[in-house]
Amino acid sequence: MFRAALPFLRDLHAVIATHSPDAVNRPGVRAFAAGHPAPSPDSAAAGKAALALAQESRDRGGLLVLLSGGASAMLVAPVHGITLPEKVDTTTRLMHAGAAIHELNCVRKHLSRIKGGKLAAAAGRTITLALSDVHAPVADDPSVIGSGPTVPDDTTFADALEIVTGYGITLPASVRAHLERGAIGQADETIKSGDPRLDASIFTLVGNRMMAVEGAARAAEAAGYQVVVFRDPTTGEARDAARRFVVAAAGAARNATQPMCMIGSGETIVTVRGTGRGGRNQEFGLAGATSLPLIETGGRRAVLASAGTDGIDGPTDAAGVVVDAETVSRGAAAGLDVHAALDNNDAYRFAAAADALITWGPTGTNVGDLHVLLVA
Repeated sequence: MFRAALPFLRDLHAVIATHSPDAVNRPGVRAFAAGHPAPSPDSAAAGKAALALAQESRDRGGLLVLLSGGASAMLVAPVHGITLPEKVDTTTRLMHAGAAIHELNCVRKHLSRIKGGKLAAAAGRTITLALSDVHAPVADDPSVIGSGPTVPDDTTFADALEIVTGYGITLPASVRAHLERGAIGQADETIKSGDPRLDASIFTLVGNRMMAVEGAARAAEAAGYQVVVFRDPTTGEARDAARRFVVAAAGAARNATQPMCMIGSGETIVTVRGTGRGGRNQEFGLAGATSLPLIETGGRRAVLASAGTDGIDGPTDAAGVVVDAETVSRGAAAGLDVHAALDNNDAYRFAAAADALITWGPTGTNVGDLHVLLVA
């Protein structure tokens, strides 16, 4: 996003939170190797620098914000009294409990000095160009993308407390105390709709999951496939979403008159119950592999891929997986059981043994996950 904007920028003063800071080494630019999906110390350094730049921008006409999904982790500024490890611990527990992205971001915003409109309030005037990885409950909701640092947030401390209570997680004492103080009006809320501090802030969506789907559809059509788009976002538990996707593809394949490509996108969740290693796309792919026999009747063959458009799937070096009918048996030949791997959230080890990992590295953009199923 920064490289695309660069030809239009003069007198450059910028802060960038990115996986590849060396790629944007320019005068006037401070680039940080920010962490994702868990914030790193550089994520906090980037957040601190962004807030300082926002204050400085008041004398320079405002702040241009190039925002992508992933910014919730890559640009952080915990409220005073809460440490970065405490905030990471809170969000990790929520992720492992299976919290949806809007629930996770509600809590994040109420532990932050930069999210929930606070960056825009510090700058006074912002223009935000955003890439969305948000699919539910409201598609492309600006207040959820990157936890909405430049737009109003109408969730409350009470909402955040209800979420953590509902998932039954144990919070660091400082985090619970802050949320409880906020619920009785003793801590600053996020910036709400109608707040004059956001009157001079503009938000424009420049890309989302359907843009990725449309690009994939054009490529598939050019390769001779009959394209079927699974339009509803894939949400919920990754393994359940995968089975729904394969069942839908099986139904479509029965009516196909030529090789078929079904394309979907979204952002699923994984409720972590095991001690293994993986990500939502890896779980989606392995669960999908166990369902491919539904399609492979009458001489049909199928291949399923699921990958994050940012090139990162969970705390691994993989973007996702590509699987076929032999993936399960290849893993078994290495002494692994696919159902045991899923139960232990150990998709990475199984996929590596079955030679199923997609490892293309960070792409520099993020509009959620893409699922592609080919039937011949």
